[in-house]
Amino acid sequence: MSKQLEVLDAACCEGLTSAPLDAGSAAELATVFKALGDPVRLRLLSMIASRQGGEVCVCEMTPAFELSQPTISHHLKLLRQAGLIDCERRGTWVYYWVLPAALDRLAGFLRTPQATA
Repeated sequence: MSKQLEVLDAACCEGLTSAPLDAGSAAELATVFKALGDPVRLRLLSMIASRQGGEVCVCEMTPAFELSQPTISHHLKLLRQAGLIDCERRGTWVYYWVLPAALDRLAGFLRTPQATA
C-alpha cells in the first residue's frame, strides 16, 4: 500500500480565496508545503519536473548535490509521501516522475481570481 497522502482532492482545492480551510484540509496541505519548504526538495522536484521525457533516475540526481545517496532518497521519499512525485524501481535504480495533477491542484488552490477592470 502506498504511503502517499491524498492531500489535494477537489474538496481542499477550490482556491485559497474561495472559503476558509477546515482544520483537516489545512493539516493535509501543510504536509505538502512542508515538503516544498526545503531547498533540496525544491531542487529535486524541479529537476524531475523539467526533465525531458518526464522521468529521471535517482542516479542522475545524486551528483548534483553534496549529499549522500541515502539523504537524497529521504528527500525523495518525503516528496512522494506528499503526493507530488511517484517512482518505479527498474533493476537497481529508481526512476521518479512528477504527478502533474497534484501540481495543478496545488496551483489552483493558490490561484487568486483575476480582477476585472
